[in-house]
Amino acid sequence: MLLDLMPSRRFNFSIAVTLAAWFLAAAGIFPAGSRGSQSAFAQDSPSPTSAPIVRAPPSDGPQLRTPQPQETPVPAAQAPASNYDKAIFQKPIPADQLTFLKQFSGATSNDVINDKQFRKLLKNILPSCMFHYGKDKGLDDALDEVIKGSRNPVLIRDGRYFMISGQNGPYLSGKGFIWIDMQDGVGLGGFYFHPTNGEPTPSVNIFSRQIKKEDVLALSELPPAFAEDLAQWTAAARVSPVTTRYFITGSDKKILLEHDEDFCSPTDGTVARAGDVCEQMNADAADLDMNAAYYLDQVHHATNATAWMITGADQVAFIEVRNRSCGGVLDPLGCRIRMTRQQTHIVVRGPGGAPHPGGHK
Repeated sequence: MLLDLMPSRRFNFSIAVTLAAWFLAAAGIFPAGSRGSQSAFAQDSPSPTSAPIVRAPPSDGPQLRTPQPQETPVPAAQAPASNYDKAIFQKPIPADQLTFLKQFSGATSNDVINDKQFRKLLKNILPSCMFHYGKDKGLDDALDEVIKGSRNPVLIRDGRYFMISGQNGPYLSGKGFIWIDMQDGVGLGGFYFHPTNGEPTPSVNIFSRQIKKEDVLALSELPPAFAEDLAQWTAAARVSPVTTRYFITGSDKKILLEHDEDFCSPTDGTVARAGDVCEQMNADAADLDMNAAYYLDQVHHATNATAWMITGADQVAFIEVRNRSCGGVLDPLGCRIRMTRQQTHIVVRGPGGAPHPGGHK
């Protein structure tokens, strides 16, 4: 789907100045912003791309620096306090319909993805949307491309959490997984690749047909066990935790999946990186979330948009004000994180939107 995009105008320079004044006043009141086992998942190897080449529009002003994926191992982030509510999942699958999954213990992910009973189960989990992976295709077809043929073993944790995965994407470093809580009857999946269609890249798309939310999700709103297994998958698949993230809902809309982890408080027992390094990771995650929010607004939350992100005048104005406002304070990165997250919520919900409960304050 090709979209002819024009810059969004919902946030003008005067509002940016007002926000800057608010944050500077608050700097002395609020605390600083975020402080920032190899599993059985196999690794993929680089593959040539087959996606069409799209020419980016010319730049006409200051651009937002796009944080680059971490090339070296990074500490596991401190998981945010859970805001999980089971009610977010609609139509949970009865547990007795999931017991058959236990028979796959010791099997490969390829065995599962080709099983007829499992294929029928997937209809309760996969959104019925078009997905742009190289070209427009069903999300189920994209998953088939990365999981079919995978020799990754089926993982069943605590006799309850079921997961299959694959990294066999024929191009764009495609990798994916399916995760199911066999007790609560909820399921989610994930798809990582390097888009070449103009959207922020690389990206992780988490999805579930059972979730209908319309605006934004934070990682803390998903099941804590899923967040744990997602962290294991990203580490094993060499996917940076500081990566653009979306959530594809059962309403066939792509929304922001916000980072609310803290990279300065690792959960894997290792020593946290120096404060400036992990705080920079928190700031980069905030920038990625804001950039993704602007992109989603421009493509109207389409799941298969093919369009170059445009850095509009409102975003340029905000970046200029943020850089000036945070340049002379005692905690410039903390200031930057607070302002960026507030701006992300404005892009997602409008100026009157309440701060997201899972986000950094």
